[in-house]
Amino acid sequence: MLLREATARLTQSELANIGAGEVAYVRRMHSDEVSRCFPEAPDIDPGVDLWALFGADGTPILLTDNRSSTFYKAAEDELKTVSLH
Repeated sequence: MLLREATARLTQSELANIGAGEVAYVRRMHSDEVSRCFPEAPDIDPGVDLWALFGADGTPILLTDNRSSTFYKAAEDELKTVSLH
């Protein structure tokens, strides 16, 4: 089955919940993007590269300057990780 066919048969709600509680993604972020995804985060110096862990639905889970920490947190929460490029 093609992806287009599979997604055409899913409701938006069903699509949004695929991988919920099971899958998370790791994403590299620049400090200027932080406030958009992590509004409660303190101010961070410009030009700093950070790593973020998000739930499958895009819910922010962790923000760190250490990539390994994202994988430790995912393992702690029993989430399978994928990288987003």
